[in-house]
Amino acid sequence: MKPYLIPCLVAVALLCGYFLGSRQEAPEVPSTGTPTVWTCSMHPQVRLPEEGLCPICGMELIPEDSASDAHGTGPVLTLSPSARKMAEIETAVVERRPVSRTIRLIGTVAYDEPGLRWISARVGGRLDRLYVDYTGIPVEEGDHLVDIYSPELLQAQRELTSAFSSLSDAGEGPDRRFLQANLDSVREKLRRWGLSEDQIAAMERSGQPSEHVTIHSPISGVVVQKDAIEGMYVKSGSNIYLIADLARVWVLFDAYEADLAWLRYGQEVEFRTDAHPGRVFRGPITFLDPVLDTRTRTLKVRVVMDNDEALLKPDMLVRGVVHARLAHGGGVMESGFSGKWISPMHPEIIKDAPGICDRCGMDLVSAESLGYVDEAGDNIPLVIPASAPLLTGERAVVYVETEPGRYEGRQVELGPLADDHYLVESGLSEGERVVVRGNFRIDSALQIQARPSMMNPPPPPPESLGELLSLYLATREELARDTYSLAPRWEALHPLPAPWKNLARDMADDSLPAARTAFARLSSTLVETLRGTGPPDRALHLFHCPMAGEGRGAVWLQEDPAILNPYFGAGMLKCGTLRETLVPAP
Repeated sequence: MKPYLIPCLVAVALLCGYFLGSRQEAPEVPSTGTPTVWTCSMHPQVRLPEEGLCPICGMELIPEDSASDAHGTGPVLTLSPSARKMAEIETAVVERRPVSRTIRLIGTVAYDEPGLRWISARVGGRLDRLYVDYTGIPVEEGDHLVDIYSPELLQAQRELTSAFSSLSDAGEGPDRRFLQANLDSVREKLRRWGLSEDQIAAMERSGQPSEHVTIHSPISGVVVQKDAIEGMYVKSGSNIYLIADLARVWVLFDAYEADLAWLRYGQEVEFRTDAHPGRVFRGPITFLDPVLDTRTRTLKVRVVMDNDEALLKPDMLVRGVVHARLAHGGGVMESGFSGKWISPMHPEIIKDAPGICDRCGMDLVSAESLGYVDEAGDNIPLVIPASAPLLTGERAVVYVETEPGRYEGRQVELGPLADDHYLVESGLSEGERVVVRGNFRIDSALQIQARPSMMNPPPPPPESLGELLSLYLATREELARDTYSLAPRWEALHPLPAPWKNLARDMADDSLPAARTAFARLSSTLVETLRGTGPPDRALHLFHCPMAGEGRGAVWLQEDPAILNPYFGAGMLKCGTLRETLVPAP
């Protein structure tokens, strides 16, 4: 090839490329009437005035969509299929399904209180023989325990033999009725002093009083306490032995305050002990202590267990589990109790209709009165996976996929966490799809682009913020005094953007407990906002109480540096610690 032809061929190639390129269709760009901003689906901080490649990763830039939803319900982000794949976005359906919450308990084995029996001296005297020398010895009903010498008993025996002899000699004369009444009176005295019918009959047959009387065991069990020694003198009522019937024992668990909502009388508890690896014991809850231990913030939960094999020993450590199947609205579902009637003293007695307990004779009560609900219809809770919500203080937000690739932020009210699912109280409908993986990437993308984010909601307008803050501080003062009269003022507060509108609406409930719960959510959101903007016109002190919010802790703001707790009022007015002081921005 001639050397001079090379420049000519290059020129021709460039011209052809130009004309061919100009004939290709340009990517469609939404017509919004404003200049299009091009961004990267993986690096949303990149915002360029024209199309091209991302300077960070080299991916093709895409047009940036509108920052807010057309209906103004919340922030929206739209991602292309390739961007969704790169961001590893995954969604799940909001559905109604039975879910359970696992409640773990620690407890110990204890004596069955109705199975404890004191052996005491019914009459004063000297203990001449103790047949049980030390604690831990098993005894059977009727076993001899102690020989006692008592002048009172000796005199009563003489009265018995005399009365018996007089009655035998009286024949059918007119005095027989009186003599029979006298004999019965002496017999009853001896019964009250602990003598058995056989002992009394033997004394009558022999006709001779005995210097010693033997006390026998009224029950079978184990001697767990010995309060006397041989040869000592005792008074009437002095304790000698304590016998425990270990054929039945109590298992006492400590349940934390936050778990009490999911524990019910009659629920089955599974528990294990280190003494018997691999052995699982099961029993129903028979009692929930009505009094909370203020030191440990726990409540005793009792399970009564048959212990025929003597595997469970008093003071043995056990670890229990309750699987509570949750229902919408805070109930507990238990299929075995649906429509049943239960004994209020013996939960193992379950019947299909009203009646009485076969063991104690008490009237049966309905399972519904104990907090159980049917496993049907609206009782089945609306749930989302635990990875779906983004939690910030008292607020929970999710991103809903309204159409493929389009994600709308929404604040929701969550119920309890049931292992791997949250119950949804409001904010979502059955059948909607929520982001369960990649939701934080979506929210981060909105924050990087300075667009509205659900994790950090925009503050209300300055004039609304000042009015809201003044009402907030007045509310805090009232709650600390255990009063609340400002609900109408919250309802009449100037229109606010979400989520402030929802927070103000919750404060419009004039119930003191409801106001305190709503105040915790409002405080959390207000603190997040003021940390970014600073208080408008005054310094505010941020306090934290670890006991508020059902043990989860809660914050609040006040002008006074002295602690005045709005969540407990006079009950724990000084509970809390100063975390920081927020000052107006310069």
